[in-house]
Amino acid sequence: MPAGTAVISDIRYEDERQKLFVRFADGGEYVYVGVPGEVRRGFVEAESRGRFFVAEIRDRFPYNRLAS
Repeated sequence: MPAGTAVISDIRYEDERQKLFVRFADGGEYVYVGVPGEVRRGFVEAESRGRFFVAEIRDRFPYNRLAS
């Protein structure tokens, strides 16, 4: 799902595994694990996805950078 922000270019979510995939405008892509569906919904619906990401996702869930 295109995110349409200056910082975040794409968001995908695997509901069964609670995996959130975030692609940034610089091309980096990360997967965050254990992200509840309600957090994903809040992220998608946030007025500022960048601010939501910093406040609610970054540094709160384990993550891995995906190979480019």
